[in-house]
Amino acid sequence: METFVEYGHAVASVVAFTLVVLFMAPLTALAKQGKGLAPGATPEQDYSDKAYRMNRAYLNGTETLPAFLAVTFAAILMGANPFWVNLLASIALVARLVMLFVHIRGIGSPNSGLRSVLYVGGWACMFVLGIMALVAAF
Repeated sequence: METFVEYGHAVASVVAFTLVVLFMAPLTALAKQGKGLAPGATPEQDYSDKAYRMNRAYLNGTETLPAFLAVTFAAILMGANPFWVNLLASIALVARLVMLFVHIRGIGSPNSGLRSVLYVGGWACMFVLGIMALVAAF
């Protein structure tokens, strides 16, 4: 277990991201309920609609969380360099949190804006974590 202590920031990043997604679930449900939508319904695709942005941000988090969890823990279990695993997982988390804020507030354009840049930044960190896990495995 002492080995995992070295990866404290990475583990905390996964837990924080998970908690954010869990927190978003009821907030998204309330936003959709406020529009009179049935449970599980998707708001009309209108970026100016806060309920749509909340739902999209929540769904994006639920889509990304498994990949983040998989590559982060694979890198940890394979013994990849703790400094880089912690740094990349932390950067990915910060990118996701800022992206969430940008997305919910409707800052920028829906395509190729700041939100997209933040998404790609987090994606790149996760990709590198995956490569590190594979390299460490062999």
